[in-house]
Amino acid sequence: MQELVIGVVSSLIATVLTVAAGWFGLSWPRRLLLRLLSRMSGVGVLRSYPKQSAANADLAADLRAARWIKVLTGRGNELARDSFQEAWRPGNPRLESTRVLLPDPADAGGWLRAREDEVRRLDPGIESGLLAKQVSANIDYVSAVATKNASVELRLFDAPHNCRVILTDRLAYFTPYLQETHGRNSPCLVFRNGSAMYDYLLRLFDGLWQAGAGAPPELRE
Repeated sequence: MQELVIGVVSSLIATVLTVAAGWFGLSWPRRLLLRLLSRMSGVGVLRSYPKQSAANADLAADLRAARWIKVLTGRGNELARDSFQEAWRPGNPRLESTRVLLPDPADAGGWLRAREDEVRRLDPGIESGLLAKQVSANIDYVSAVATKNASVELRLFDAPHNCRVILTDRLAYFTPYLQETHGRNSPCLVFRNGSAMYDYLLRLFDGLWQAGAGAPPELRE
């Protein structure tokens, strides 16, 4: 009986907050709702964004507060933008390490080509081989950063090209790439450290990092 009452009350609260958020265009009721339901379910969601690009300001703030950073991404364009500048700055006493995983442009598994086929249905400007060229440019960018900052490491992965994961010691930003949609327009969820999803994403990153296939020789440990 107690569980039934809690379920009914939580549903009513969710409904009220969702309606209020819609009326007033407020984001805090949605965040409060997410935290309430996350705590009750144990999922660990702290925030959600309708588009990955909408998370950039909060991401930059979380990266500035991070003790370590781990990034698994697709083409990696965000790495050269303002959100990540704090991660590249040498001499930051708070930040111990930044590890970046980018796709292998050689694409032996065909994952980049598969992602190109998905996005090309929406964006006709995505020609064959374009993603590999963009990834190569971002590999050059991070490699240049790593030569000036010993705490930055880069490795390449050959696996499905279907999400972006940014982990810190406190949070995990997770963007599952939708079909026929650029990653920047896909929804983004933020999970707290200690949640099941955070642990899964950390395990995913560490597994791909250990594989490290295709990492530039000069950056291998």
